[in-house]
Amino acid sequence: MKDDCLFCKIANKKEKSKIYYEDDLVVVCLDAFPNVSGHSLIIPKKHYTDVTELPDELVVHIHKIANQIRPMLMEKFNKEGFTTLYNYGNTQIIKHFHLHLMPNNFKEEVKEVTNPDDAFKIIKGE
Repeated sequence: MKDDCLFCKIANKKEKSKIYYEDDLVVVCLDAFPNVSGHSLIIPKKHYTDVTELPDELVVHIHKIANQIRPMLMEKFNKEGFTTLYNYGNTQIIKHFHLHLMPNNFKEEVKEVTNPDDAFKIIKGE
């Protein structure tokens, strides 16, 4: 864990977040500043600055988790499309690798963005 890293703090539960999935290697939480309803992040618990540092096994694991979560997010937020992405280099604001999961509809003109508190209730079925 890197002491000054926000995502290390989130992954190790030293910073409040809307975590809805966790295993030994990663947490999945809602993005605090979502681009679309249900916008989530897969964050490794161990600090890796960017994708070039990830061990192959962790890359496979992260994508396996993304494939498990994708259908649930699409169903819960009534979306027919999905974007999965990560930023690298100067487009990466927080220098801790994370994969964005964003349920969406192709060429959606109006993006309804549910705040993380309401999105968390939707995911949890509350």
